[in-house]
Amino acid sequence: MPATDLALDALGSPVRRRIVRLLADRPQAVGEIAAQLPISRPAVSKHLRVLQDAALVDFTPQGTRNVFALRRAGFDAARDWLGDFWDDALARFRMVAENTQPKTPEGQDD
Repeated sequence: MPATDLALDALGSPVRRRIVRLLADRPQAVGEIAAQLPISRPAVSKHLRVLQDAALVDFTPQGTRNVFALRRAGFDAARDWLGDFWDDALARFRMVAENTQPKTPEGQDD
């Protein structure tokens, strides 16, 4: 599956978006993240695995814990896709708008 699809699919979950928001503040261990969410620690670990597979987070072992932090790679892929999508949508909108302009009778000013 392309990196863009993985990133967008991973961000489709409200829980994973909440985890991303938490990690935007600072890197955190699984237990710290779980303490801020209404889900179990194993559930947080599963969500982190999806985010990691999408290159949105990575971890650094620190003693007996893994500290998770955001990774730029997955976000870059999603941002690029959204940028391309938006550019294409605007171009199509412009084309439709230009082709549906009201016609004015000859000799009249707009």
